[in-house]
Amino acid sequence: MAIGFRVLPLTRRIDAALVRRFAELPVANVSDAMQRMTGGGAALRPMHGGGVLAGPAVTVKARPGDNLMIHKAIDIAEPGDVVVVDASGDLTNALIGELMTAYAETRGIAGIVIYGAIRDAATIRASSFPVFAAGVTHRGPYKDGPGEVNVPIAIDGMVIHPGDLVLGDDDGLVSVPIDGAEAVYDKAHAKHAAETAQMEKIRRGENPRAWVDEALRRLGCEGL
Repeated sequence: MAIGFRVLPLTRRIDAALVRRFAELPVANVSDAMQRMTGGGAALRPMHGGGVLAGPAVTVKARPGDNLMIHKAIDIAEPGDVVVVDASGDLTNALIGELMTAYAETRGIAGIVIYGAIRDAATIRASSFPVFAAGVTHRGPYKDGPGEVNVPIAIDGMVIHPGDLVLGDDDGLVSVPIDGAEAVYDKAHAKHAAETAQMEKIRRGENPRAWVDEALRRLGCEGL
């Protein structure tokens, strides 16, 4: 077994119908449903022009500055998959640009996540093809390896297994494990429905605030 330099098959994916349902929910509500204990970190931001990222993860563990295994992941990913790359957050070299994103889009890939840097930022920003990354630099990548495809990775403490759901919007990125995804969806959907109802009350001028003073008294705040 060539640990550190291997391409593994993706043998399990989150259900496509469940992906579509998650795509209708804000990432913030999904995060709340997971006890606010997981997330891709504030550094990962949407680089595209706007739109939701949702799909099962084809994971890549890449050597910082090298995109050989990212090319392979795009080659083997299926339509609807999201290529998710842990490049250690290094911003020295860009790992993808307009050519690779264009190729990924023609293959039906749902988006790309780079815990590292991209380039051709203006072109990507003008596109609706979802790209999340930690930064931008004009310096290009190398293509020497090593790296791994479809192994567990971690981005700023968020563990992603191959096939897990990856969901992103303007607030950032979250990953939902396949096992338990239905339960997370149910909680997130209920949270979104409750917030929608609360927003309607606020717009009608119905926004009770007694809970603020109650919380302060409970916590021992003076001056009330």
